[in-house]
Amino acid sequence: MDVYEAIAARRDVRNEFTGNVLTEEQLRRVLSAAHAAPSVGNTQPWDFVVIQDRDLLRRFAAHVAERREAFAQSLPSDRADIFRPIVVDGVESSGTGVVVTYDRARGGQHILGRHTIDETGRLSVGLAIQNLWLAATAEGLGVGWVSFYTEPFLRELIGIPDGIEVVAWLCLGPVTELQAVPDLERFGWRDRRSLGDVVHRESFGAP
Repeated sequence: MDVYEAIAARRDVRNEFTGNVLTEEQLRRVLSAAHAAPSVGNTQPWDFVVIQDRDLLRRFAAHVAERREAFAQSLPSDRADIFRPIVVDGVESSGTGVVVTYDRARGGQHILGRHTIDETGRLSVGLAIQNLWLAATAEGLGVGWVSFYTEPFLRELIGIPDGIEVVAWLCLGPVTELQAVPDLERFGWRDRRSLGDVVHRESFGAP
């Protein structure tokens, strides 16, 4: 699978995890790909906390379910009807969680490339996540980004120290398939915009 095929095949996986746990060799390869990402000032400001303890996965999944229901309750009835069949996580079925963090202090006070645009540190972590995701896709694995949680709960659950920011909980594991159409499009939540709608030349808004 070349990089373009991996980009096209990549999905945010919820339902398709097999329940099996990926091998240590697969885990090392995808984490190595993540760690090979470019970073501002070569600070490599990420860390990866691998969670495979079944009790921790169960406790986090229960918390995610609570936050999912709170979101469902906040929606108008028409959107709630669309949202309810959408699965938002594979925390337990994936068998592995990877919590990706950002250490703003890594590299010291003088970060080459971050002096005027501080956000480049967090964007570097995003590049590591994308590397992980594409490598996992090439391995025949699925990744799902979980965003239904409160940061204080997760920090306490896995002992994240002060000064370290949580960026993502990623579910990672073998899958039965990768859907041809992303879930949020299949369920009618929101369609993908065309390339022509997002490309501008010379000034914003110009065709």
